[in-house]
Amino acid sequence: MLLHDFIIILVMTFPMFLFSIYPGIKASEYLDKKYTISESQKRVVMVSVTFLFALTLSTLLFYV
Repeated sequence: MLLHDFIIILVMTFPMFLFSIYPGIKASEYLDKKYTISESQKRVVMVSVTFLFALTLSTLLFYV
């Protein structure tokens, strides 16, 4: 049943991207201001934060 739960969480992650794009953009802008990172690093931070936030939201939605 564990694999089934994991797949459901990953499927629920895609709609959560709508709610998690803004925190990803803000995190990358903050790091760009504070540390002056390159554009490629800014994009990596934006995508990583967006995916992790969406995964967190869908996990909380599934288990709560």
